[in-house]
Amino acid sequence: MILRSPLFALLLAIVVACGAGDANTIEVDGSSTVFPITQAVAEEFRKEHPEIQIPIGISGTGGGFRRFTTGETAISNASREIKDAEREQAVVNGIEFIKLLVAFDGLSILVSTDNNFVECLTTDELNKIWDRGSTVDNWSEVRDGFPDQKLRLYGPDTSSGTFDYFTKAINGQAQVSRADYTASADDNVLVQGIAGDKNSLGYFGYAYYVENKDKLKIVGVDSGDGCTRPTTQTINDGSYAPLARPLFLYINIEALQRPDVILFLNFYLDNATELAQEVGYVGLSEAEYDAGRALIASYQ
Repeated sequence: MILRSPLFALLLAIVVACGAGDANTIEVDGSSTVFPITQAVAEEFRKEHPEIQIPIGISGTGGGFRRFTTGETAISNASREIKDAEREQAVVNGIEFIKLLVAFDGLSILVSTDNNFVECLTTDELNKIWDRGSTVDNWSEVRDGFPDQKLRLYGPDTSSGTFDYFTKAINGQAQVSRADYTASADDNVLVQGIAGDKNSLGYFGYAYYVENKDKLKIVGVDSGDGCTRPTTQTINDGSYAPLARPLFLYINIEALQRPDVILFLNFYLDNATELAQEVGYVGLSEAEYDAGRALIASYQ
């Protein structure tokens, strides 16, 4: 059930009365992982408020922050926290911001449905494959007993928060990775690549697996306590380790003076639990969403 705030009509009237050309466009960019939930929220929101435009880019968390920290966007989708250098750039440009936690994701390991031998990989094996300097290019090099078949890799590009999170969790340091793989900021491109290549191995956010279950095979991860696959339960309880992670929105504080932005953000938090689940992520507790509402309210 999609919730409606009783303040919507009043706030919308204020927006229309203002009549500013940009007041009814909320520019969003950033993480392709966070994109599905933000897009789902925007679609539901615009059923009630079709006059408010919400263009959403998918330039990756890093690409989104580059635009956000120069004031080009009001909201930045992020699958990691902002880096010190990005924060410093915001300071240079006079951009102040707040951060909202909106959902949890399970970064997923995928192969083609034609792969009939991989069910689970250890974090050591993933490190062996993906670490900087790795020359592993055959499945037989990953584990004794795997077939002598070419291994081709797919993953997010270096501006992606998913890339940062995965490399830190698996290789010990963000941005440390082999470079000889098919990279894209668009997870749909990775879906197509992995699905169409029987020798593939790749990774991206859980929502893109949920949306393409018929095309992809998910691989469990063993970090030392047995093999675990990402599910709503394992992501929520943290047992899908070390690849369960938080998802964020960063909001320009100046944009919080706009009633249309407040309207959208409160709608987002009111409906995030349901819509996160619909797209394959895990919502927060109501107490956590209440904390986000209180933070937004403190700037009004």
